[in-house]
Amino acid sequence: MFTIIFGIVCIAFTVFACLPSGLAWKNEIIFFLKGAAPVLSALVGLVAILIGIADIRDRQEAKREEMENSEK
Repeated sequence: MFTIIFGIVCIAFTVFACLPSGLAWKNEIIFFLKGAAPVLSALVGLVAILIGIADIRDRQEAKREEMENSEK
């Protein structure tokens, strides 16, 4: 329950920060997103590659176990 309330508070703060009558951080937020997008994209790509490699290894291991079980 706490996490749901915390999430709602965070979203409300984000909306308040972007509003012109609030903190008016719209330009700073856009500037941050422009700079963070390539870095975030590279990190997501790296994680996707690592997950893909782990998936391939898991499939190979499952094939090995299946072959060992079928031989017995």
